Amino acid sequence: MTDTAPPIAGRATTAPRDRTFWGFIVLIAVTDIVTKRWAERALALHTPEDVFPPWLRWTLTYNTGAAMNLSLGDWSRVVFSLIAVSMIGYLFVLYRQAAPESRATPAALGLIAAGAFGNLLDRLRHTKGVVDFIDVGTADWRFWTFNVADVGVTSGAILLALLLFNENDATPTPESAVSVPSPESASHD
Repeated sequence: MTDTAPPIAGRATTAPRDRTFWGFIVLIAVTDIVTKRWAERALALHTPEDVFPPWLRWTLTYNTGAAMNLSLGDWSRVVFSLIAVSMIGYLFVLYRQAAPESRATPAALGLIAAGAFGNLLDRLRHTKGVVDFIDVGTADWRFWTFNVADVGVTSGAILLALLLFNENDATPTPESAVSVPSPESASHD
């Protein structure tokens, strides 16, 4: 008797890589879309609403640039949209290259791709810019206002950096690959 059942005819089995990548894409993209539409309906432009004062409040803004209001003037919408499409395509290639049993790398790639997709939708939807509404800080200092897509990109990038750091840390260096003769083998010459 085997521990695993054979696949049911007509039903494709999916690897952990696929479930992880697409699961994060759906989770972040849908949450981003729903929360942005809520913010546009429920919040007044540039009017803070306290959630957990002073740490968290909702403040509806539109960002025509990119991260932290980086702007290319009139070209921002087109250039950042093209960058997002290119990045999503490249992330998909990286996802396909990940081992089928891997989970961490596809999670990082899915988070980044979903965030890029969410902000791309805003750029394509209207000229106002990307919808931002999450406002964190203190009474004296506020961080840039952001959205769920930005959380996806940032957390995915941090996870990917940690994975790459650990991968490089585990890679043997050329010095460690060279065998050093033991004192016993050196004395037999």
